[in-house]
Amino acid sequence: MAFTLPDLPYAHDALAALGMSKETMEYHHDIHHKAYVDNGNKLIAGTEWEGKSVEEIVKGTYQPGAVAQNGIFNNASQHWNHCQFWEMMGPAETKMPGALEKALVESFGSVEKFMEEFSAAGAGQFGSGWAWLVKDTDGSLKVTKTENGVNPLCFGQTALLGCDVWEHSYYIDFRNKRPAYLSNFLEKLVNWENVASRM
Repeated sequence: MAFTLPDLPYAHDALAALGMSKETMEYHHDIHHKAYVDNGNKLIAGTEWEGKSVEEIVKGTYQPGAVAQNGIFNNASQHWNHCQFWEMMGPAETKMPGALEKALVESFGSVEKFMEEFSAAGAGQFGSGWAWLVKDTDGSLKVTKTENGVNPLCFGQTALLGCDVWEHSYYIDFRNKRPAYLSNFLEKLVNWENVASRM
């Protein structure tokens, strides 16, 4: 099936008061994400991947250990990543559901420790990539980071929360202050009910 650019689940300016400006959303969703969709559709046309789901394409084209992934993977994976990213944020403050809070405390010692580990993963990702909270194959919760467009699907993990640390996601609002962007993401932007629903 062809990739399609999803509408944002909120207005472009809905996150502005929380630290993610309308300008960032217009560039990030309308230009960057759209490019992954358009390029991905061109690349899969006439190939074995045409008609497959995004998840099947990501898993099927990932090359473990490769320094650079192929174009189909890069665009499919980044399309999938961004579809999750928009849903993982929201304009209304959400209370962390008890089941998620309990799981984070069991896995990391406290919610604060989880946030510290997540922020450190994102800040420590050299170059472009993502920070993730995942449910691993053994059922445990872990914080991971991935380069470029690589995501938890590649490792059989379930993505509970992901934060884009490519510069286009934060440079308009935070310039080169990636740690401040990550803190703001965790404190103001995350839709914790969405995260909990993924468990």
